[in-house]
Amino acid sequence: MREKTLTMDTLNPQVKAVEYAVRGPIVIKAGEIERCLEEGGTKPFSEVIKANIGDAHAMGQQPITFLRQVVALCTFPELMESPSFPEDAKWRARRILQGCGGHSLGSYSASAGVEYIRKDIAAYIEQRDEGVPSNWEDIYLTTGASDGIMTILRLLVSGKDSSRTGVMIPIPQYPLYSAAISEMDAVQVNYYLDEDNCWALDINELHRAYQAAKQHCQPRVICIINPGNPTGQVQSKKCIEEVLHFAYEENLFVMSDEVYQDNVYAPDCQFHSFKKVLYEMGPEYYNSVELASFHSTSKGYTGECGFRGGYMEVINMDPEVKAQLVKLLSVRLCPPLSGQAAMDVIVNPPQPDEHSYQQFHQEKSSVLGALAEKAKLTEEILNAVPGIKCNPVQGAMYAFPRIFIPPKAMEEAKTLGMQPDMLYCLRLLEETGICVVPGSGFGQKDGTYHFRMTILPSKEKLKVLLGKLRDFHVSFLKEYSALE
Repeated sequence: MREKTLTMDTLNPQVKAVEYAVRGPIVIKAGEIERCLEEGGTKPFSEVIKANIGDAHAMGQQPITFLRQVVALCTFPELMESPSFPEDAKWRARRILQGCGGHSLGSYSASAGVEYIRKDIAAYIEQRDEGVPSNWEDIYLTTGASDGIMTILRLLVSGKDSSRTGVMIPIPQYPLYSAAISEMDAVQVNYYLDEDNCWALDINELHRAYQAAKQHCQPRVICIINPGNPTGQVQSKKCIEEVLHFAYEENLFVMSDEVYQDNVYAPDCQFHSFKKVLYEMGPEYYNSVELASFHSTSKGYTGECGFRGGYMEVINMDPEVKAQLVKLLSVRLCPPLSGQAAMDVIVNPPQPDEHSYQQFHQEKSSVLGALAEKAKLTEEILNAVPGIKCNPVQGAMYAFPRIFIPPKAMEEAKTLGMQPDMLYCLRLLEETGICVVPGSGFGQKDGTYHFRMTILPSKEKLKVLLGKLRDFHVSFLKEYSALE
């Protein structure tokens, strides 16, 4: 037999180093259990509840009508003749198609995206940031926010040994960052969020992490997720100012992941874009700090994950580097045109004087209102369970509760060669059908254990999930405490 060229020995070692907990071993196991149930197998539950990933539509959320109307019209322009579609949707679809080659969504666009859509995004940013100027030529459409984040990191990663690029990321973090850093052979620089202070970002912790990292790499970029994933916190304006001042002083590139900017639930919290705060800090900061901020169709109130739509705005980038960015984007030709169209609807929704406004506003308010309710419900129920502590879910789509794991359970996990929270989440899945992700997949302080769960299931299903989780946790504590 001819030997294979590509084996685990010849595989790129950076690929082997990549881990992505959100679709990791727990989720693979959940898929196996689902297939077992479909084939008539028996389990102590009738369905798997996948609370592992922020996929709103998979959890039953209905699409926003206006967005789907515009994308449908762009995909099949013959529908323009149908009286079933409102004129404001048809107008937007015609405008998007006018910017497409051959007036078709099946054409390539410019690598940075359709010009009309880039201009709409710039207008949206100016309105969101209360007049802070936005240049459409600084806007790049992306295949989801992940694509933009990976692209910027590719530009930043360089050097060898002690000059390798250090990437500062929050812990807990979204595993895209650790996976990208492993793949690119950069250096992960952890800064820990303050769990006792509702996952706030402590400026002293940034200084500690930076100084420690300088001993073995060159920190060049700081990544922020606001509102937070998996932690659900919303950073204060003062905190953002401190981060930007720190980046200015240490000459760091700032990457601001703002995909949950519409998902703010706590009445005393407000989303502040990094760009707006930077602008308000004055020209010395605004004209010098390099900043890339990211948004997506996948979250917010639309939850359109499958369209893979997103954009990034990049400011203060060296013009020669910007040319290299455009070159890098041109290699992948362009992001999906359907995703670009969906992004355009998000930044250019129906206005109060348009036919579709009332229905659009009602659907948007309903989704965000339900998420706010479920955020509060999740926090309250989890905090009533002995051995679980959950910070307020101020924003985003997740809870990241801390769980007490008895010493005997930790010993068993060690014997099995797994993290204690992995053992916990596997047992939870096998006994209740609930699929959540262990905190070790996101990073956590030594000696603490967590899991991440979405708040996306319907209120009724979420109550069932939380009830099963409560009963499991109490039973888990009793079982392992009895072994003490």
